[in-house]
Amino acid sequence: MYALVDCNNFFVSCERAFQPSLEGRPVVVLSNNDGCVVARSNESKAMGIKMGTPFFQVRNLVDSGRLEVRSSNYTLYGDLSRRVMAILREAAPRIEVYSIDEAFMDLEGIPSERHRPLCLELVRKIRLWTGIPVSIGIAPTKTLAKVANHFAKRYAGYRGVCTIDDDAKREKALSLSPVGDIWGIGRRVAPKLEAMGIRTALDFARMPREWVRGKLGVTGERTWLELQGHIAVATEEQEARKSICTSRSFADLITDMDELSLRVSDFAAICARKLRKEHTAAGRVTVFMFTNRFREDLPQYYPFISVPLDVPASNNQEIIGAALKGLKAVFKEGYGYKKAGVIVDEIIPETLIQGSLFDDNAEMRERENVVSELMDRFNTSDRSLLRLASQRPGHYADGIRREHCSKPFSTSWNDLIEVH
Repeated sequence: MYALVDCNNFFVSCERAFQPSLEGRPVVVLSNNDGCVVARSNESKAMGIKMGTPFFQVRNLVDSGRLEVRSSNYTLYGDLSRRVMAILREAAPRIEVYSIDEAFMDLEGIPSERHRPLCLELVRKIRLWTGIPVSIGIAPTKTLAKVANHFAKRYAGYRGVCTIDDDAKREKALSLSPVGDIWGIGRRVAPKLEAMGIRTALDFARMPREWVRGKLGVTGERTWLELQGHIAVATEEQEARKSICTSRSFADLITDMDELSLRVSDFAAICARKLRKEHTAAGRVTVFMFTNRFREDLPQYYPFISVPLDVPASNNQEIIGAALKGLKAVFKEGYGYKKAGVIVDEIIPETLIQGSLFDDNAEMRERENVVSELMDRFNTSDRSLLRLASQRPGHYADGIRREHCSKPFSTSWNDLIEVH
């Protein structure tokens, strides 16, 4: 059996955990540069505010006091996510973190009569210890656990935990679930299925297996099997990523090469750090930039360039050096750049790095690896206390508009909540 633990309205819940005055009020959280709505409380959903709504369209609600708004505070969200996942790891023999606010628990080895009591206790403990409300769906497959989680979140009578453990419950739940809500179906496929008269998850589950494979391929067949109660998506160790991308939109257009170099250096350093954290190395670095496509009055330019590395690397010096080499090759004066980013790919495990026969920099590369690892010991996820001269000082996210950002609360001694 699997249990899917999902944090309810996670970004909003993180804000409420340290700001109790937000409880019961309509709240939205905005994307980078305060662009659009990326998280909503139940109260703001009831007001008709949709995901992705541009902030300027709801600003009047904020100005009139009918809506609370917060800028994205990923330092806070990441810290609370780690705390929730730590609680889950103590409760189950194995968990798979699916996203910042979701995780699958493998309940193998835990008696079935203990599943619901265990999860009810987790709901209570996570809320008490972190302030985050969670919903848990229990079922024999991951896809059914997703279905069960929807009901746990939607109906208060479940007290945060819904279990699908027999065919009667399975068919009832599937009959009440729109086909577009099935994990693995997707927005593009759902309208096609609905046009064929397949409107609920149960309709889909009752289709012949051969028909499903013919129409939706192996992926659709796996979803079909999961809805039957047969495990087709097992809990696995997270596979190494094929690529890593770090990019940002800028609050203001950047026209200066030196300023853009600082930003690109930061993005490359973040990519390199992620490589080291996953004990991997990249064989290629790509740099891309965008002008503002919405400014039709300005010239447009969307360059990108890939720079291969002689030997796969993960240290800051080589990754940043390659990124700046690419930037200098494609940068053009006379354009205002709205976004830039760095991608590292051709990723391999660090244990499989093979030196080049004509590599004269092996000794230098080893020193650079040591320096980068030393930097990791002092730098937190969002602050570069130690950095290369080509990077900006201070906070990686400088330059992003966050006019409504709350304090870090749980990661800064200076911003600890005060009790009077």
